[in-house]
Amino acid sequence: MNRVVEAVYRIESARIIAALARMVRDVGLAEELAQDALVAALEQWPQRGVPDDPGPWLMATAKHRAIDHLRRAENYRRKLAVVGRDVELAEQASAEPEIVDALDDHIGDDLLRLIFTACHPSLTTESQVALTLRMLGGLRTDEIARAFLTTEATVSQRILRAKKTLAKEGVRFELPPPSEVPARLAAVLGTVYLIFNEGYSATAGDDWSRPQLCEEARRLGRVLCGLLPDEAEVHGLTALMELQASRMGARTDAAGRPVLLLDQDRRRWDRLLIRRGLAALTRAEQIGTLGPYGLQAAIAACHARALTAAETDWARIAALYRLLSHVAPSAVVELNRAVAVGLAEGPRRAWRSSTS
Repeated sequence: MNRVVEAVYRIESARIIAALARMVRDVGLAEELAQDALVAALEQWPQRGVPDDPGPWLMATAKHRAIDHLRRAENYRRKLAVVGRDVELAEQASAEPEIVDALDDHIGDDLLRLIFTACHPSLTTESQVALTLRMLGGLRTDEIARAFLTTEATVSQRILRAKKTLAKEGVRFELPPPSEVPARLAAVLGTVYLIFNEGYSATAGDDWSRPQLCEEARRLGRVLCGLLPDEAEVHGLTALMELQASRMGARTDAAGRPVLLLDQDRRRWDRLLIRRGLAALTRAEQIGTLGPYGLQAAIAACHARALTAAETDWARIAALYRLLSHVAPSAVVELNRAVAVGLAEGPRRAWRSSTS
């Protein structure tokens, strides 16, 4: 039963925390109240059975915990105004159902606010990652610690410092103003991609990859696509992660040794993830000009569409790397472009290209 409760909570926790954060205006407190709802489920479900709608049950229980908290607070009247209710303290009990209903209409906006809050620029990268996995991924502290091969105490401290920083700096649970959205969105996407890359090519430990982190990052990408359907780079990042993840089953041999891309058995590539990635890339292209993530996804798509290494469209890959070198210049991009030019036109042309 405990596993059932935890599974439901992991699925629903981000929505619950996001709704509570809008209500209490404190991400740390919102998580505590959500955890209270989890404890209630662990206590009641084994005796009464799992509700027909376990997600709404957790949400309703968490909101009632929040209402109880606000009722005890001196500024309860001001908090009620946030959801458009100006109710006298004497009418709190009868107003409670209306308050709960008023919180059900903006789940998408709340999730987006939570994502931007977890990736706030006042937090360190490590704190952004830990808070994102905790709040949006629903991972326990010990799971995050295992995923990053660090101690549970270290992760706990990162999350605690993040919450204290947000509270100390008075970070409001709201979307950034339009002028700040591009920069803040870049930080959000960067955090999600960092989580994916840590799973795709682990930087520590004996494992070549950690699939759990890749799965969480891809899930977050799909959430972002739903919340920001008109942002090309959101779809570009999701496409990139899906296409890269499709190759995970072929990246090592039977002995666990790494296998280079051109030597991989493409029959082991996950065709479902490839279809998802290509669909996300198509959506990004339909929206507008591809950014760094979209261009990398387009490069990955060239590999995904080739049934054999010999069928790879290296000319297109070289052209995409040229575009990427203008959008996000780096030594790695230039090196990859030279390799692509060499495979498309020969080593002499690659040498001239790299020195031009």
